[in-house]
Amino acid sequence: MNYCKSCLIILASLILAGCGGNNDTPALRGKLIGAPAEKSTQNIAQLDSVTTANGLQALTGPAKCDVKVLQINYQTPGVQPGELTNASAALFVPSGTDPACQGPLPLVAFARGTNLEKAHSNAMDLTDPTAMLLMTFFASQGYAVVATDYLGYALSSYPYHPYIHAGTEASAVIDSIRAARNAAPALGIMLNGKVMVSGYSQGGHAAMATHRAIERDNAGEFNLVAAAHLAGSYNVSRALIDGVANPILGVQYFVPFQITAWQKVYGNLYAKASDVFNAPYDSFIEALMPAVNYPSDLARLPATATAPATARDAVFNSSYLTDLSTNPNNATIVAAKKQDLLGWDPKAPTKLCSGSGDPVVKFNINTQAAYDDFHSRGGSNVSLVDVNATIESIYGNVLTNDPATYYKNYHSAYEAPLCASEARKFFDQHK
Repeated sequence: MNYCKSCLIILASLILAGCGGNNDTPALRGKLIGAPAEKSTQNIAQLDSVTTANGLQALTGPAKCDVKVLQINYQTPGVQPGELTNASAALFVPSGTDPACQGPLPLVAFARGTNLEKAHSNAMDLTDPTAMLLMTFFASQGYAVVATDYLGYALSSYPYHPYIHAGTEASAVIDSIRAARNAAPALGIMLNGKVMVSGYSQGGHAAMATHRAIERDNAGEFNLVAAAHLAGSYNVSRALIDGVANPILGVQYFVPFQITAWQKVYGNLYAKASDVFNAPYDSFIEALMPAVNYPSDLARLPATATAPATARDAVFNSSYLTDLSTNPNNATIVAAKKQDLLGWDPKAPTKLCSGSGDPVVKFNINTQAAYDDFHSRGGSNVSLVDVNATIESIYGNVLTNDPATYYKNYHSAYEAPLCASEARKFFDQHK
């Protein structure tokens, strides 16, 4: 019943947009669809147990607050002009007797990394890596946190996820902030008006796109006091060219996800899927990700254990790869350049964090390039932290004895908590 009501609201909004209504106003964007749904409460003992077991409490500190986890559903634009659809988000709310939990609270808008499961929601318990990170580093320390699921995931009715698409990443995050503010009064949440933006991996790109959009278009609406962009792909076009020339583990998932998403957004990357993808992948890959039946759907692609170059060559048409690497007018590269996040000037205090040994989102191509670009025009408010030395000091024995495991875990497990810690320390200065 609730789902059907949501569908009717979205359908009415789409009809309004088609009849000349403006779908890009705050009155529509971020409007809640239904009441927030409470999912769980994680108490201080549970939070401390997880951080102790994972060896993270030296970074997080002991929990000060219990954390209530809610899921909200809200209106936000689709890709094309006139589209109004919905996205869901998790809302992590601190509570307890410590003054840090009482409010008014600063609000952190967080964008998560790539997830290949369509049903995935951020409104999970401590067993989910993103939810665990947001609860233990931020919410348990006195921050309200809203974390969008993006278009095409969880409760979103949008027919696909526009992966690494700066415009809709930004609109989904911005509207999650509006939705959190709309939800706060009924939930008894007191916010102090300060907004901070962060994200990791894909979310680093989404957070920086959000930061840029807020300062360009919404500076009067949001008091953006700080931003922390963590291990994101900010130089998308260069990273893509490097990613097919020097493929990484998972190339058979991430690169097709980007290309097929941009084909749906722009419609001109290729005339037919076989122009890009070899058989049999060309027959199904456009509808594969994010996977509805996870992980079994992904088994139709080369196995994760396949050597990256072998997986790349199995999936992609060789003539396409040559053109992508050598032709600056290649339609995929043109689409990628639209997602690049260089060439603008952050106003809010900004921290970039990554590890220079990251094999997935390469430091020099992305984080260092963004830092250098910002500082080429001044950029004194932008700082950079390289956590590689810390990773090597903690996991050096893994690097020595099992380098495959080290590089497999670097981006997903080693780097993320260290950069989350840097973000929290930075936000503590501005809350």
